[in-house]
Amino acid sequence: MRGAGGGANLLALRSHNTALVLDLLRTAGTEGISRLELADRTGLTPQAVSKITARLREEGLAAEAGRRASTGGKPRTVLRLVPEAGHAVGVHLDRDELRAVLADLDGTVVARRHAALDLGAGAEAVLGRVAAVVGELGAEAAEAAGAAGAARTAEAAGAARTAGAAGAAGAAGAAGGRSLLGVGVALPGPLDHRRGVLHRVTGFPEWDGFPLRDALSERLGGVPVVVDKDTNAVALGLAVGGEGGSFAYLHLGTGLGAGLVVGGSVHRGPRTGAGEFGHQVVQLDGPPCGCGDRGCVEALCLAAVARGETGEAARVLGTGAANLVGLLDIDRVLVGGRTVEGAPGVFLGGVRGVLEARARRTGEECVGVGLVSGESRVAEGAAQLVLAPVFGQDG
Repeated sequence: MRGAGGGANLLALRSHNTALVLDLLRTAGTEGISRLELADRTGLTPQAVSKITARLREEGLAAEAGRRASTGGKPRTVLRLVPEAGHAVGVHLDRDELRAVLADLDGTVVARRHAALDLGAGAEAVLGRVAAVVGELGAEAAEAAGAAGAARTAEAAGAARTAGAAGAAGAAGAAGGRSLLGVGVALPGPLDHRRGVLHRVTGFPEWDGFPLRDALSERLGGVPVVVDKDTNAVALGLAVGGEGGSFAYLHLGTGLGAGLVVGGSVHRGPRTGAGEFGHQVVQLDGPPCGCGDRGCVEALCLAAVARGETGEAARVLGTGAANLVGLLDIDRVLVGGRTVEGAPGVFLGGVRGVLEARARRTGEECVGVGLVSGESRVAEGAAQLVLAPVFGQDG
């Protein structure tokens, strides 16, 4: 894995105007987009667009995608994003397993890792396991970026022939590969997203106050690290992927939490504590929960699952979802996580049934209910913690 320099330089490009241009380049796909179209859609001057795209080409993030006929004058050169020019690693730390993905600038997953993990084994053991996996994926990123640089050598050489020796040096630099933009880590909350510091993870009080972001970045030689809750990571991935409106993602795995998207942005709250959905009390004399309270939705759900009463677990989850709908007036409820995927029909039907009953009582239209599937959803969302802000999207 290469050092942090390449990633830091890429992240330094993340100005508002550059993000606008990068997002349009990504949206245009392989067909590309002209500088004139970029200026028109961003509201920037043609001169500003030319400066930004020149810098992106120097960094290897953009390349020519051919020429397009114009209404007058010479054909317009169109540009495209080079997805393989940069990568992000997304890591999902669950209580008993680690999943990681390597994603390119398009968000396409190009490599995966899965390993057993004991979150209670201590910071040193967990950091060592994460660093080893990131190192493996970082090496693949460097290899992919190097191959992309080699593929652009012909274009760089052509530029060099017309620019002389100085152009040759610049073209050679542009053709070179780079590795990671950064690493996104998603795990159960509560935690402080801004500082990357964990709070009292349910069942693992020894993590309280641990500076995971800074400790992991130091272990990785300065590679930028972003830390967030697993539910927020999935919610961000869904929003970036096109899920519109305001919605809640309810994640039931080894624990229970929610990711909230309100007005198109992930809602974390002023203390980044929003979404602790599993610890709403719905039974005052209920069973004790790992958080120290009693009768929490999480405790009731997991107890029902342990008894094999999946339908009851789904009903409890639906009760919590109905409370959330009544509180936030969201458009849609999405459910996922390994426990849900073990019986998706039961959970979808149970949650939908409770929400439909609520709608009949209130006279309101029932909100939509959907399933979010995929073992690596959290890890993929964690990669978006790094990628989405590069394109001006909610990070």
